Amino acid sequence: MTISADDIAHWQSWAGRTETSKERMDAGVLRRFAAALGESLDVEQVQPSLAHWGFFLPATLADAIGTDGHPERGGLLPPVTLPRRMFAGSEINLGEPLALGEMARRVSTIAAVTHKTGKSGELVLVEIEHEIAQRGRVCVNERQTLVYRGEGAPTTAVVPQTTLQPGAPGDTMWRPGPVELFRFSAVTFNSHRIHYDLPYATRVEGYPGLVVQGPLTAARLYRQATRGRRPARFGFRAIAPLFAEQPIRVTGNETNGQVAAVRCDGVVAMRATVGF
Repeated sequence: MTISADDIAHWQSWAGRTETSKERMDAGVLRRFAAALGESLDVEQVQPSLAHWGFFLPATLADAIGTDGHPERGGLLPPVTLPRRMFAGSEINLGEPLALGEMARRVSTIAAVTHKTGKSGELVLVEIEHEIAQRGRVCVNERQTLVYRGEGAPTTAVVPQTTLQPGAPGDTMWRPGPVELFRFSAVTFNSHRIHYDLPYATRVEGYPGLVVQGPLTAARLYRQATRGRRPARFGFRAIAPLFAEQPIRVTGNETNGQVAAVRCDGVVAMRATVGF
């Protein structure tokens, strides 16, 4: 697909657009989010990893959903015509935890729209900033990066190189299955079909299996990096896809502020940093 200069200029005109929403921080909603992560259900005492992702979910009507399961292009996000979209990374500054039972406000702003050409073809990067405030204070400031790309060649299957084992004290092993992926998609209202529709993921988008959600992996890395402490900063970058039913080593700790998710073929699929 060729992108014209007029297309790029049109999409870049979205920079600066904002959207404001309000929501009560309901403990029941957060409890379901914690359950999907496999964390404590006592959310009144300890909030789950990246708890703000359990709120402000898109309420898109069925007739506004595209064939890939994503909401149709347009609205706050620019109507980029490249067919594939992924959540590539985020930088998050965390203040005080959200107060449950009270209203919060989120202001979302399109910060930048950038066109690039790489080995995989043309890319469009959309950076969106979310600010969540409550009681007159900012609790979360997050800058997400979404990447749009062409269809490209099918993704090569991941072939295990060795029996994946913990590589260092404190490493954890994780083998996400289709039920875990479905529950996380359900609790975040993410209907992208690559996470639960195996025929679509393999035949249409060319993946060798169901794709693990980037935010689900990021939450695992957050848990690994924080060990129950609340950090001031957390950021992650997706590097390669992870697939259901394959072992993943979650490695690193809060000491050096670096954590990663390693596939069974030895490829680092996601890196994250944390600061206290």
